[in-house]
Amino acid sequence: MLGLTADAEEGGGYSALPWYALRQNYAGALRAAGGVPLILPHEPALVGRYLDLIDGLVVTGGAFDVDPALFGADTRHASVTLKAGRTDFELAILRGALERDMPVLGICGGQQVLAVALGGTLVQHIPDAVPNALAHEQPNPRTEPGHTVTIRPDTLLARITGQATAAVNSAHHQAVQTVPAPVVVNAWTETDGVIEGIEDPTRRFCLGVQWHPEYAIDPADTAILRAFVAAAAAAG
Repeated sequence: MLGLTADAEEGGGYSALPWYALRQNYAGALRAAGGVPLILPHEPALVGRYLDLIDGLVVTGGAFDVDPALFGADTRHASVTLKAGRTDFELAILRGALERDMPVLGICGGQQVLAVALGGTLVQHIPDAVPNALAHEQPNPRTEPGHTVTIRPDTLLARITGQATAAVNSAHHQAVQTVPAPVVVNAWTETDGVIEGIEDPTRRFCLGVQWHPEYAIDPADTAILRAFVAAAAAAG
């Protein structure tokens, strides 16, 4: 069983009351990779029960940001949008999963939450912090690639994909800035140096990617999800 974190919205649109949401292709892609997905409501008191049920955890993306105070910043960029309840839950379940050495996969914003849980920091707004940055919030559809990433050899990501580069979609204005040892950067954008992937080689399977492999834009995407599902199955 694979746990997926959901997004949350206040009332309006789908319901007049607060509601959870998740794109179907997250679950569909994991099912296609051989997994059984389970969407997790934001109930911090149930983290231990959730972790008893699942064999692997996926922290999904979303149009919001991690509170900069959580990684030691004393200022907050004007572009930063918070969903405190979601972030509190995701950090709690991530830390619980890491304590159990459960396989974890952070996707897009989920990679950023993973980085913070591992002691890293974030770039709050790429256009203001990275000179000559690419359009990391790509103007073309998310079903198409936005740019290419370089994959570091001798990493879990390189072993999984068997590739030196991958075409990825790009839907983020923040990125990982630093990670502490033993965490390593396993992918980046050559043009502007923005970090695109991280991993902790001391753990069973601890991987973050800044793009969305559930769209299966590049063969690397399917390989990542299959490797995660296999690691979860072995852990279970």
